[in-house]
Amino acid sequence: MPESREYQTEAVVIKKIKLGEADRILTFYTRDHGKIEAVAKGVRRPKSKLAGHLELLTYTQIRLARGHNLDTVIGSQTIDSFLPLKNDLWLTSYGLYAAELVNQFNPQNSANQSMFELLIETLSRLSQAQNSDLILRYFEMRLLDISGYRPQLRECVACKTELKPEANTFCSAAGGALCPNCLYEEPTSFSISIDALKVLRFVQKNNFETAGRLKISAELAGELKNLMAGYIRYILEKEVKSATWLDSLGGRFDKPAA
Repeated sequence: MPESREYQTEAVVIKKIKLGEADRILTFYTRDHGKIEAVAKGVRRPKSKLAGHLELLTYTQIRLARGHNLDTVIGSQTIDSFLPLKNDLWLTSYGLYAAELVNQFNPQNSANQSMFELLIETLSRLSQAQNSDLILRYFEMRLLDISGYRPQLRECVACKTELKPEANTFCSAAGGALCPNCLYEEPTSFSISIDALKVLRFVQKNNFETAGRLKISAELAGELKNLMAGYIRYILEKEVKSATWLDSLGGRFDKPAA
């Protein structure tokens, strides 16, 4: 039986590129097909009926027609627009960061429902505008788990001994933490505080309902952000553009309290 020309799936719009005078190429992360690209014709016209359902970071039910090179969006209905997220510059930047990581860590046409659910849950949590830094650290840790890059945080990655609450280090190239006896084996390692290691272990072990209750200082939040950013940058072998934009916002606007 020939494959149907039309199909539909739940999706989140994670990237958009202008095409011609009125069209866009959209990147979706979908429940059933993973990451896909499709053309949305006429979506940039003021009277487009699809435009509102195909904005960045919108959770939508899309209907597509298969094409030779790119499929075409022929219908879309919003499931959740995450409006609180889109109405706040900081939260928008956090959402775009999550979307970019999903885009970067996933190949085309490779379904991963755990990744899809993680993205939806993260955008929903960010829309509540509470403890947003911790929401991102939880997202990063789960994304690394799902992608096969889970950092080793409970034993030294070099000698395999259990890490003690002392002056340990973290090495992106080694994939985790090092004990004081092994830190010289990895010259690119850097110190990780006892509290940072505890928080990352706790986030790695627990669901968000438990991990989300943590209260962390601004100094500790900064350390965790820099550590995870460095590890992700090493894995991807490039900068995360939305993370750079998020850092630039910090120099121009006051960040709201979590």
